[in-house]
Amino acid sequence: PNPKTLMLLQPAVSVGNVGQLAIDLVISTLGMTKVGYFYTDCLVPMVGNNPYATAEENSTELSINAEVYSLPSRKLVVLQIRSPFIKNKYRAFSEALLDWVLSSKCARVILLSSSHAYQRDDEQLLGTPLRYLLTPALEESVAGLMQGLKWKEMEKVAAYPGVNDTEKILNIPGGGITKLLFTECCSKGIQMAVLLKFCSEGDNIPDAFALVNYLNEWLQLIKCEVTTSPQWKVPSSWRLLFGSGLPPALF
Repeated sequence: PNPKTLMLLQPAVSVGNVGQLAIDLVISTLGMTKVGYFYTDCLVPMVGNNPYATAEENSTELSINAEVYSLPSRKLVVLQIRSPFIKNKYRAFSEALLDWVLSSKCARVILLSSSHAYQRDDEQLLGTPLRYLLTPALEESVAGLMQGLKWKEMEKVAAYPGVNDTEKILNIPGGGITKLLFTECCSKGIQMAVLLKFCSEGDNIPDAFALVNYLNEWLQLIKCEVTTSPQWKVPSSWRLLFGSGLPPALF
């Protein structure tokens, strides 16, 4: 297959971990195979059991902070990030990631992200809490499709509200690496789409389902009837999302 058609899907480590949870649903539902690691010193080190364990046999496999999964039949590569960034390491990570994207001939990158709901401006409070952004390199090929789906592009906001409302900037509070990666992809001519949801910290599972359904409207990763929502498979690790319950010894 032409490697130029590979698509990379990854989360921004952002408010409520919504992108990471949505990526979990994609990997788990599509039964993607782990093909490697993204070795970096920009993330907090971590190791744990296989988050997608389906049986005793594979539950003891180890997983680390940044892993790569593949689904060759859909020419899809997924980078899952499981730990937060080390302070001041955003730019180094962004450079390493985009070098990898360019050298591995990925045709496009899709970043799943989120932004603080409470910091929206008046315009952003209207309608759906889901937004998208496209770099100029990707715009010509998919902008029409987005309009057909009636998606809303992420609005720019006043740089100096109340003082000068004509100068508009892109602002993604709580979005982690989102804005940096997006602006870098714009300047490097990389085809990138950001899909994001406005949300708050808390139980973010519903946000993750909303974001992954939004992604599915575009990419059709899993087929579903118009009247029903897609059936995503929740990974086994989600049972422990809010800790393992209160130990009975407390009482």
